[in-house]
Amino acid sequence: MAEGRTQIVFGTGSADADLMFVGEAPGFNEDKQGEPFVGQAGKLLNELLEQIGLSRGEVYIANVLKCRPPQNRDPQPAEIDACWENLFRQVQIVRPRVLCTLGRFATHLIAETTAPMGAVRGKAKRMEVGGVPVVVFPVFHPAAAMYTPANRRVLEEDFGRLRLLLQRGESVLKGPATEPAAEPVTALESSAPPAVDDEAEQLPLW
Repeated sequence: MAEGRTQIVFGTGSADADLMFVGEAPGFNEDKQGEPFVGQAGKLLNELLEQIGLSRGEVYIANVLKCRPPQNRDPQPAEIDACWENLFRQVQIVRPRVLCTLGRFATHLIAETTAPMGAVRGKAKRMEVGGVPVVVFPVFHPAAAMYTPANRRVLEEDFGRLRLLLQRGESVLKGPATEPAAEPVTALESSAPPAVDDEAEQLPLW
């Protein structure tokens, strides 16, 4: 299960952060440096954080898998099982208020859904992860903006909503919550949602 790794990539950031990011698995650069999100996707994540007034040191960043899968293939069930308790332990130690899932894989696994990212990104879900009550907030993986440039604006506006959630807490959430219908995962959205209104915006639950 660790054939593709140089080293374990556990996590980085503040151990008492209000905001925790979870991605899929380390890639080539992460495996070499021993830190999650340090490649091109990591650079974009840093920029998105700066735009909402945060730095890497103020959040906690981890992946579901702690080792790079061979040839960056999708994680296999046995690998998820081997790392799942480690992720739970990270959540239990950090105890974030908001857990932001980066991309389809982390979102489906953590939020226990099969809905496409286009149906859940930028929305909030109250749940427990590792026994810790959190608000799960899915966004596209930063790599999505590398392949589809229009998704950068989608990410920027979802990060604006993330900032509102951090600043105002669950008072910005609106209900009732409904689970989006399961659909096949399709191409990422190319159009951006309406701009976030800091004064009036409420974040939908799902």
